[in-house]
Amino acid sequence: MKPCTSARFSAADDPWIDVRHGTAYRQVGLRELFLDAHVIDDLAMPIAPAASGLLRIATVITARITALDNPQLSADQWNARRCKLLTSPNGFNPAAVNAYFDNAAHCFEVFDSARPWLQDPLLETQCKAPSGINKLIFGRPAGNNLAWLSPHHDLDPHPVPTAQALQHLLIHHYYGASGGGTPRTVGHRAPRHLGGRSGPLRSTVSFHPLGRTLHETLLAQIPKYTGEQTGTDLCPWEDPDPPAPDAPPAVMTWPGRILTGRSQHALLLLPGDDGSYVNDVYLTWATERPPLPATDPYLVIHTNTHVKPERRRYPRRADADKAWWRELDALVLAPDERRAFRRPQIFDTLNDLPEDVRTNLRVRVHGFDQDSKVNNRRWYTAITPPFWAWAQEHDPERAARIAECVAAAEHHAGRLTYLAGQAWKNTIDGPAQDRAPGRPEKKTTSPWTAPARAAYWPLAEEVFRRLLDQPDLCVRRAFATAAAQALRAVTAGDRVRLRHAARAIAAAVAELHRPPRTRPHEEPH
Repeated sequence: MKPCTSARFSAADDPWIDVRHGTAYRQVGLRELFLDAHVIDDLAMPIAPAASGLLRIATVITARITALDNPQLSADQWNARRCKLLTSPNGFNPAAVNAYFDNAAHCFEVFDSARPWLQDPLLETQCKAPSGINKLIFGRPAGNNLAWLSPHHDLDPHPVPTAQALQHLLIHHYYGASGGGTPRTVGHRAPRHLGGRSGPLRSTVSFHPLGRTLHETLLAQIPKYTGEQTGTDLCPWEDPDPPAPDAPPAVMTWPGRILTGRSQHALLLLPGDDGSYVNDVYLTWATERPPLPATDPYLVIHTNTHVKPERRRYPRRADADKAWWRELDALVLAPDERRAFRRPQIFDTLNDLPEDVRTNLRVRVHGFDQDSKVNNRRWYTAITPPFWAWAQEHDPERAARIAECVAAAEHHAGRLTYLAGQAWKNTIDGPAQDRAPGRPEKKTTSPWTAPARAAYWPLAEEVFRRLLDQPDLCVRRAFATAAAQALRAVTAGDRVRLRHAARAIAAAVAELHRPPRTRPHEEPH
């Protein structure tokens, strides 16, 4: 199946990006996104991982049109230029925006025969058959997967509006699975399936500075240059050469390749007659070479010194059950080599923002809860309140209090999980002292554990807010009380119905309140 040569759709000029201004919503193309950035409040894309990918693309374009991608600028010159741009009431320079999108070297045509935007035209000849439109759309069953909760199946594929297809295209580039693509033949070698490498952001959670307007957001999002630049920094739509699957990987230059050039997937959209819909897609591997190491500036990076060097640094995983306040410790604490995690690099630039921008700055959280291979659980998004005044650089006591509270909340969640399971075991087997010697223990899963954790976290959030307002309260005791309250609430009926339940729960509650063991000459907290 060949792409329809008459189909047209421009990522620059046709609407496909959802935005919000007050209570009004509309779709814009990339050009209008930048021309109106100062009157747009925020992106309003319905799929969090698509918004996360688009923010990285828009950040690079922001750097291009403002000349903040010049590695020759000193740190002071770079900061002064960004501050000047942030104080402009009219947003980005329209002439610079139009010059970038009108540049003949930049191809934003989605169905261009030679350089389709963020796609590989070689797939038309290197893949025997398309992958099926359901393979493109996250949430649709594809292949042999059963259609339990969806009307879609491969025997009756439904075309997708191009605006929607582009959003899912971004998800594959940044969060794509590590297998299951169409076999691809390069040269005279046998066809190969999609390799074992997933998208660069797979199963991660991103933290993006969020300003009062999209103009502020994009300028606050530009990572600062921190090293020597080798080679020309090009985004995929700026590169005149077509993708080469057997070529060595390009050097990870700043900011274009770091933010837009790390995809492990190759796609080619097959449009309908006029380009307003996509009928099918080729989806396969992009390169045979392993990617070069690079640090995404919007991820929390953890360090484990007890594993092999190549696995010591890894990004924080997304968890759809985790509220945003449980991430605050990683955002407010300044970098410290003794700490097991480091806040996103983008936060190192926020102190250089103008004061009115900095004090109103919030954080947009975008996460995609996935396993490392092919299974997708749930995507999510959240917005924090203005928080930069809590950062360690501005209020070290409050930052330390936040870190202490988050650590205590997680610790007591772990204790609650263990003790709920132990209490159930003591309920069905009886207390250890009452069991007959040699009697085998029953191996069952505690029905109290998941409900207790679900009941605990809303209580823990209330405790967290109270502890920040009342610095004299004991952190350990407050979270222990919340954990005990949750355990008692979910076991209220069983404590009456089951013979040993009341005594087992009482023992678990007592253990929750027990102070941690202290070393000699050490005072308990």
